[in-house]
Amino acid sequence: MAPNILLSCESISKSYGVRALFSNLTLALCEGDHVGLIGPNGSGKSTLLKILAGLESPDQGTRTVRGHTRMGYVPQEPSFPAGSSIEHVLQQTLTDAGRDPHEEGGLIARALSIGTFPDPEHCVDTLSGGWRKRLAITQALLLEPDVLLMDEPTNHLDVEGILWLERLLKNRAKAFLVISHDRRFLESIATRMVELNRCYPEGRFEAKGRYSDFLEQRDAALQVQADYQSSLANRVRREVEWLRRGPKARTTKAKGRIQSAGKLIEELDQVEARAAQSSIGIDFSASGRKSKQLLVAKEVTKRFNEKPVVTNLDLLLGPGQRLGLLGPNGSGKTTLLRLLAGTLEPDSGTIMRADGLRIVSFEQHRESLDQDAPLRRALAPSGGDAIVYQGRSVHLASWAKRFLFRPEQLDLPVSRLSGGEQARLLIAQLMLQPADLLILDEPTNDLDIPTLDVLEDSLLEFPGALVLVTHDRWLLDRVSTILLALDGTGRLEWFADYAQWESAQERAAESETGPNEESTTTGDVAGTAPIRKPKKLSYREQKEWGTIEDTILKAEEQVAACQAAMHDPKVMSNAAELQARSEALVAAQAEVERLYARWAELDEKRAETVQSS
Repeated sequence: MAPNILLSCESISKSYGVRALFSNLTLALCEGDHVGLIGPNGSGKSTLLKILAGLESPDQGTRTVRGHTRMGYVPQEPSFPAGSSIEHVLQQTLTDAGRDPHEEGGLIARALSIGTFPDPEHCVDTLSGGWRKRLAITQALLLEPDVLLMDEPTNHLDVEGILWLERLLKNRAKAFLVISHDRRFLESIATRMVELNRCYPEGRFEAKGRYSDFLEQRDAALQVQADYQSSLANRVRREVEWLRRGPKARTTKAKGRIQSAGKLIEELDQVEARAAQSSIGIDFSASGRKSKQLLVAKEVTKRFNEKPVVTNLDLLLGPGQRLGLLGPNGSGKTTLLRLLAGTLEPDSGTIMRADGLRIVSFEQHRESLDQDAPLRRALAPSGGDAIVYQGRSVHLASWAKRFLFRPEQLDLPVSRLSGGEQARLLIAQLMLQPADLLILDEPTNDLDIPTLDVLEDSLLEFPGALVLVTHDRWLLDRVSTILLALDGTGRLEWFADYAQWESAQERAAESETGPNEESTTTGDVAGTAPIRKPKKLSYREQKEWGTIEDTILKAEEQVAACQAAMHDPKVMSNAAELQARSEALVAAQAEVERLYARWAELDEKRAETVQSS
């Protein structure tokens, strides 16, 4: 029985200027398809999704939609009308679809429940990135689409938010296609994988099954392709040797062989061009230190405004140890990284570092990048057209190429680079610094899967110690030798691997719901457990709820002011003043984290108050 195709594109091509994204591409979505779409940056994934959604037209080829098929689309960066509430955004979605929101109130109530929005009147302007992404997903699901198209839906979601999304998609019987760089997310939700990549003869590779099945099938296909290339190269070599002997084209047979040799050479050129895909070269430099104890923390405690963030931490880091940190947004992971790096002092306890310990840090928000500097100066801060890497001189153009930067980009300011390009730039800078201890805060943001694979291999080969914070659970699980979970109240818990942590979360969920209660399928933004039953808002908390959003805005303004103060050229040469301003920035960022955690706590209590009233 032929599959029931809902949406397809046939032999489509798309170019921007002289640059072709893809050509002669065919793809179909059938009823019940759960498809993951991957590919290196610049392969045209987002453009293909927009063509499928009917938002862009291909240069060639056709898009076909089965009659009466409802479409849903979630862009990478959603936007909403300024000043609108969550409920108004959903009402307007129904109105734009020609439906009366007053008659369809049940749909809105269901959507609010799916998104776990406790306050429908909350203004979208003050939503965090994770809540905005939740709203965009909920908005797309509101009209119950037959086909759901999503571009990087896990961006801005913490681990708990990603698990919420996984539950939604795994319970969805209808078709969806998702672009994602989150490999564990793809492993969980996809039953079919498609990769866009020019290394394949048809510009794409497709495999049924989960992401791990796709990897096995792709490796086998690439091996077949490599074997064919090797065989073709041998045939071409024999024909070239024959041509060099100068055969005279007197016979029809000789003429035919000369023409055949030309076609073989042309085919080999095409195959080699497809196979010659550029990949980033990541290799962190180690200092070669042999000390068994690089960093020792004893009974370390840190509070902000009397709220514990870290309590009685004991930690020993030595060469080869790779510590992964887990916890919801605002739980204090970045604070712990700063404590270990020495940019923040503990309230009590001690952190002892080996003499001359070399620590190299990757900041989540990339504060160290000078946005006004040209790329060439950011790659080679000391000036000139060469850098020194692992004791040898490397020309700037070659160094830039290693991180997939084109020559014409070298004079662009850093601010003009994409998020992924800025992440690669920061990695390039860190590689120039020999390290005993790598401290990486969300290094995977905006990186595509080929770059993530290279980063993973590099971290596994790094002989020093590593502390890693990332929402990429695949990388976290593969790289970490041990995991430490933070819950935002100062409580710390150790786990051998991600599976053990996941099992603990499931047990906690079961104990909270009780043996006779059913778990919710929508989840909770602050944890993987079902929604807890918080206490109701007290009178004092009601007053706090009324002002907390303004307080958060002021706190974020204070962070911005502290960041500006840090980049004041007047203090760059004053170590004491620079340290003081750095501590002020850390404190301001911690206060924002605390306020968001408090906002979520009050939000839960307010929802319980509304439900019981």
